Amino acid sequence: MRSKHTDLRQAWAEERTAARAARQGTNAADEWRHLERAHVISQPMAGPHVRTHVAMLGYGLRHRDAREIVGQLVRLIVAAPGTWTGRFPVGNTGGANVSALKPMQIPDDLQAILNAALIVPAGP
Repeated sequence: MRSKHTDLRQAWAEERTAARAARQGTNAADEWRHLERAHVISQPMAGPHVRTHVAMLGYGLRHRDAREIVGQLVRLIVAAPGTWTGRFPVGNTGGANVSALKPMQIPDDLQAILNAALIVPAGP
């Protein structure tokens, strides 16, 4: 029997796989969308949360996006401590295009995944 935490990790892995497939297909918009979704799912798990920011940093580097690179470097410093303390902006998509402190609405399908894992953050 799989744990609910394992199900959450699986959903995160599926978004990361979709992001890699989009990158290989040179679809930057889809890659970024899947990285954002992976970020929302990963927030309650320190390792995946940090790994998602590493992937977002890679995106910024590949696209020579200085704002994203700096934003991800800052987020890499605070991602794990934020998860460990439960002080992360629920639903935040993780990119430098939004405040690192801003809670955001969680898409219904991702909220269902979080609910099933018994991680029910209060949205904004």
